[in-house]
Amino acid sequence: MDLGLSVATYFVLILVLLYILHRWSKTSSANFPPGPKCWPLIGNLHIMNLSKPHLTYLELSKTYGSVFSVQMGMKKMVVLAGYETVKDALVNHAEEFGERAILKIFKDMDHGKGLTLSNGENWKVMRRFTITTLRDFGMGKSTIEDKIAEESVHLTDHIASFKGKQFDDLMILNAAVANIIVAIILGHRMSYEDPQFQRLLSLINENVRLLGAPMVSMYNVYPILGFLPGSHKTIRKNVGELQRFVTRTFVKHLKDLDENDQRSFIDAFLVRQKEEAENSQTYYHDDNLRTLVRNLFTAGMETTSTTLSWAILLMVKYPNIQEKVQEEISRVVGSAQPLYSHRGQMPFTYAVIHEIQRFSDILPLNLTHETSTDVTFKGYFIPKGTYIIPLLSSVLRDKTQFEKPDEFYPNHFLDAKGNFIKKDAFLPFSAGRRACAGENLARMELFIFFTSLLQRFTFRLPPGASHVDLTSVVGFTNVPKKQMICAVPRF
Repeated sequence: MDLGLSVATYFVLILVLLYILHRWSKTSSANFPPGPKCWPLIGNLHIMNLSKPHLTYLELSKTYGSVFSVQMGMKKMVVLAGYETVKDALVNHAEEFGERAILKIFKDMDHGKGLTLSNGENWKVMRRFTITTLRDFGMGKSTIEDKIAEESVHLTDHIASFKGKQFDDLMILNAAVANIIVAIILGHRMSYEDPQFQRLLSLINENVRLLGAPMVSMYNVYPILGFLPGSHKTIRKNVGELQRFVTRTFVKHLKDLDENDQRSFIDAFLVRQKEEAENSQTYYHDDNLRTLVRNLFTAGMETTSTTLSWAILLMVKYPNIQEKVQEEISRVVGSAQPLYSHRGQMPFTYAVIHEIQRFSDILPLNLTHETSTDVTFKGYFIPKGTYIIPLLSSVLRDKTQFEKPDEFYPNHFLDAKGNFIKKDAFLPFSAGRRACAGENLARMELFIFFTSLLQRFTFRLPPGASHVDLTSVVGFTNVPKKQMICAVPRF
């Protein structure tokens, strides 16, 4: 070992240690939200469940209330718990709590570009363009409904090819849901067997899983650990591969671009890019396009397909509910193609879908926010730049809003006469200015795919299996454990 290098390394570590201790000693402020006692250097890391931090936050909320603080390393964060508090912050104080906290791994991934993890004018321009363009390509209209209905046929035909034998539904559901956003972004669907398509889905799945890994949490707290091997390096490598795919794709689109015949989201972006070619301050540049397309791939596939995976498991777990849904589908739809407009005639099915979303709690921590200015909230002073965790898990399982929050109970969304009822605390897509831009698309996908699946199949455990495991694996989202299932044709 080089002695000079070793001494220099220790010297740097000592300086970093002294800096952290200094910063830690300065973190307390008057009237800051209460929280558990912090230790130097590590803050509250010693009490955290790094694999499923939302469980720690739920427990802490019982002691410290709906607004409390935690410290990760030397970074103080404020956690908001319960429907009333989360809604108040995200809706009534949307501007103050409206920035996106850029954790170190997110900075590595997106560099402040794209939509999901950007702020300021870049976020405003990209969000406005994204929503407008998605609408132009049919989001919320019959054109996109036709695409979803067509894809549901591909999905159910593919599942039928297993002839009732056991299979793993995750990648199949990923492919079906991803094809909707693929059709919008690229202008065409991709075959489930396409190796490139499978590779893209695999990369996105792996990154979503690794974002919840303890090593990534430690890297976000202590970026100096970045030199160590771990999940953070795999994520960066995967993002690089995804970016190269997007670059190859939009270069092809650029070669064939017809400004008068825009066939896809990428075409629309490239046209705007040409229109603003002389604007040195434009946001329509290649870095934004690459990141935006990757954001849409991930957001447009992962959460909806994961929800459908939970849906199938829950129908297996509760066959009486599955049967009741099928009876309603048979009565209202028959053998015709289920459409989104059928939801008004199918209150039980619609309630079941909402309860699946509530119970599965796909994004328990939401995406971390950041205060854009100093704010006094619920009697506490929260400085500008404070990371905010709007704990969606605490909203979807709020005992004041749901009768049986820890159980799968579709009656949460039904009145005494069996009519569907809305619940204000149903916030799986978050709320306020940072709410999911694709919420309407996701709602349509969930209804059409779910009803199409239960119209054609009854889902069961494989022969010899007797237990449905409803625990989730470690990940950024709540993904169910891998389980083989059987889809028995109904006709």
